[in-house]
Amino acid sequence: MFEPAHLQALAAILRTGSFEAAAAALNVTPSAVSQRIRGLEERLGTAVVVRADPCRPTTAGARLARHAEEVALLERTLATDLGQAEGLAQVRIAVNADSLATWFLPALATVPGLLFDLVIDDQDHSADLLRRGEVQAAVTAHGAPLAGCDAHPLGRLAYVATASPAFVARWFPDGVTAEALAAAPALTFNRKDRLQADWARDIAGRTVSLPTHLVASSHAFVEAARLGIGWGMNPLPLIRGEIAAGKLVALADRTLDLALHWQVTRLAGRALAPLTASVRRAAAAALA
Repeated sequence: MFEPAHLQALAAILRTGSFEAAAAALNVTPSAVSQRIRGLEERLGTAVVVRADPCRPTTAGARLARHAEEVALLERTLATDLGQAEGLAQVRIAVNADSLATWFLPALATVPGLLFDLVIDDQDHSADLLRRGEVQAAVTAHGAPLAGCDAHPLGRLAYVATASPAFVARWFPDGVTAEALAAAPALTFNRKDRLQADWARDIAGRTVSLPTHLVASSHAFVEAARLGIGWGMNPLPLIRGEIAAGKLVALADRTLDLALHWQVTRLAGRALAPLTASVRRAAAAALA
């Protein structure tokens, strides 16, 4: 068993970014925090914190920090059942940027008693964070339940390939062809983002090498398309207004529907049951 005080010190350091801030949050001295981390590292035989500005966890430290957060969630659930709940518990969630920009935040707004640590990652990769124990829950494209997790289907987020009218007139005067796609600047969220490449392959009937800008922001992605910087796959809930106003147009009458799922670790499942219910309600209202 790990000493609760040691785990609390580790979680506080990673939450606040430094030993001094963690000491203030725990109402102890920085020396006491250092001693607790030293005891934890001696117990494990490996470092758990990279002393930097801000401090960050090692692989072992990240797993222990998630364990500490899960224990805190369970203890808060017990305290709530006994009518003794006080303070806030933290939960770490992986979510893709487009869900965060469209439907996910209202789900969080209805769940009191939690502090949310949101990790933004591609829906095709967020399941890896669950597998490594770095998050307690995730919005993911992975539908099959991961080991130690429960999975809930959420619905489909529709994406539309869009660009400004002037961009379409310049780059696609003869329609969306493989040749035009290979020449027209695209927009890509980051290196993990495959939406544009997948849609282009479906349209062209073959893989197309896309010249692309990298724009790692959902709202900036829409703005870049509106300004004619490139074309990209934008979530329909985020661009209905721009399409209705004629600021963006669809490149073709074909959407790309992304199936999303909510996976939560069974250890934290009961403690996060209100959050799971809220996420499922918000998804049912916003997704196909």
